[in-house]
Amino acid sequence: MAPTATTIPARLLMWQRVREYAVPLSMIETATARRVAGDWAGACAAARVDVDLDLRAVRDRHGTELVTRLRADLRRLAPDLLRWHMPRIAPDGRLRPGLTVALSRYLSGGVQLVMRTPPTWAGAGQRMSLALWEASGAAQHPSRRFRLDLHRHLWDSSRYGELASRCGFSTTDVAGGSWASDRWAAEAELLFGSEERARGLFTVRLGARERVVLELVAPDNHHVPTVRPLRDGLPPQEIAALPVLPEAAARVLPDLELLRAGLVAPDRLHPLISKALAVAGPVADSDRRPGDPHRVECRGEMHRIELRDGVLAAVDHDPEQLRREELLVALGGPPLPCLRAIDAVLRDPEALPAVRERLDHGDTTGAFDVLEGLLGPGAVLRDGPLREELRLAADRRVDHGVFRSGLVSATGVAGAGPLPRRPRPNRRVPVAQRLKRGRRIGLA
Repeated sequence: MAPTATTIPARLLMWQRVREYAVPLSMIETATARRVAGDWAGACAAARVDVDLDLRAVRDRHGTELVTRLRADLRRLAPDLLRWHMPRIAPDGRLRPGLTVALSRYLSGGVQLVMRTPPTWAGAGQRMSLALWEASGAAQHPSRRFRLDLHRHLWDSSRYGELASRCGFSTTDVAGGSWASDRWAAEAELLFGSEERARGLFTVRLGARERVVLELVAPDNHHVPTVRPLRDGLPPQEIAALPVLPEAAARVLPDLELLRAGLVAPDRLHPLISKALAVAGPVADSDRRPGDPHRVECRGEMHRIELRDGVLAAVDHDPEQLRREELLVALGGPPLPCLRAIDAVLRDPEALPAVRERLDHGDTTGAFDVLEGLLGPGAVLRDGPLREELRLAADRRVDHGVFRSGLVSATGVAGAGPLPRRPRPNRRVPVAQRLKRGRRIGLA
């Protein structure tokens, strides 16, 4: 029986939206082409990743050997694949804010290649930044829960093939989620190996306030390690100090769950993931645009609204009639049904949810492609939900630019408190009242 909206877990619905909008095919194609050509910085730019490291300064500080290893990692980095696998938050699937994720460790972990996400208020564009973290610095420590240095197949273009064996095919339903419990022992062994330990206790985070404490055991070095629950409880302070199994090791790969539930077609997966999981499908069409023409009942007849010369036009009315009707409307008369339909589309088009999703995930180009396919490149937007969404997106991009400039920290200007947030307006407030703010940005 096909799954329904009431039987599909909310977490999977979130990942379905993420796979549809967060990493567009155009980004994957451009980033891949630049990476294959040896332009790792260009690949990062295509995947909306800001590079905050200077190889020359790293060489002067840490020597040639470290820079050689770092440069090799940068050349193997597939930033679009990394964006695909980055941790996200419900319900909209945006990047988890204020996160530092380790990708590779050098000098016994004292220096790490990391990917950072901005704080919530600066998350417009859903950009990330690539940097080098040093234990001696004051920067935010890499997350213990979200670390990818033990899961290079999620970002390393030379190791994506490992995905099939590490994505957790067998699942255990615990605390309302699908967990790759069959992999916990092997993944825990990798975790302890990175800390130069053989065995011990570790935790798996099952929820905001739920942890399970497990022990990695084996009779001797000739047997495969297994995990067993800890019989005696530990104080919360000791549990907090134990190693944490990374989220990528604890959970089943979302793509695998989506495929099993029929919520994503193989052609909508990242190409490297399709290869690793040995699934195939037709080439995806990145420009799934609404159909055309529109049909409207006007004065007892069915009239067409089509794109003509880059704008929507009522093609079954001659230009002179339309000029007269527009003049009557300006004088307060009722508009033709065809003109009313065009006005409604320019204010609140049927594709607005798809536009909003793309804007939320930073795909401004994709959002405007959808609009041009529906409204035409020469459309002049009217006041309404669509114009408001574009104005808010522009405001949020300004916030991100302020954050990147260093004028504001993650929490706010020094001594001035946190930067005021721009919450999404209440949809029940009249549009005219909501449009009073943000007049400084012209979208005519």
